[in-house]
Amino acid sequence: MSALEAAPARPVPRLRFIDRTNPATRLAAAMVLTTPLLVTVDWVSAAIALLIEIVLFAAAGVTPAVLLRRTWPILLAAPVAGVSMLLYGRPTGTVYWEFWLARITDGSIELAIAVSVRVLAIGLPAALLFLRVDPTDLADGLAQVWRLPARFVLGALAATRLVGLFIDDWRAMALSRRARGIGDHGAVRRAATMAFALLVLAIRRGSKLATAMEARGFGADRPRTWARPSRVGARDVLLVGIAATIAAIAIAGSIWAGAFHPVWT
Repeated sequence: MSALEAAPARPVPRLRFIDRTNPATRLAAAMVLTTPLLVTVDWVSAAIALLIEIVLFAAAGVTPAVLLRRTWPILLAAPVAGVSMLLYGRPTGTVYWEFWLARITDGSIELAIAVSVRVLAIGLPAALLFLRVDPTDLADGLAQVWRLPARFVLGALAATRLVGLFIDDWRAMALSRRARGIGDHGAVRRAATMAFALLVLAIRRGSKLATAMEARGFGADRPRTWARPSRVGARDVLLVGIAATIAAIAIAGSIWAGAFHPVWT
């Protein structure tokens, strides 16, 4: 087997209900769910939303292993955001520790918990809703269901398709440099030179792709036809309704508990 061959991709688990919805609907559901959570900064609403999300995703077939594998950057970002709020959040109440600009108080502890839980409540559904999404299906939904401009949708689709090529190019450059004996020393310098080479390659490839798409008529402003129709149905309405219900329950629970804290206050 060639050293440049990529390892076989790990199969992505199927989610029985979510996989049957339109990708554009999943994007709408993520926006409906997360937007209300950005209005308030309190741990109650975020904890309620996170608890409901975990229960629903478990019922949909998301195992702890899948959750960890697909959302580990979010799981790392949540405590990092919490620590920054813990040290540099608005100081209120009793001061427990203080050093220069860093100060841990009752207010900063509460804010750190709220921010950490909120990052999870917003990031987990956004990651899991798009666990299995074909970029072409998403582009079809954005153009046909959301009625977005075709030039914007097709350009975004082409850019998405090139992401995988960039990863392959980076791996190929690393292997070729190591074969020439110049890839084992100076990690920072090696990464900088490879990033510059990848940037040049991306600009050249983008220019060729833009010229090819213009030659094929993708830059025309007239209405386009689509090979695959994109439709929404009862499952899509149900998904958006579930997202709206979770957001409403979270905000209502926060107001009932007296913890609702709008960001503008």
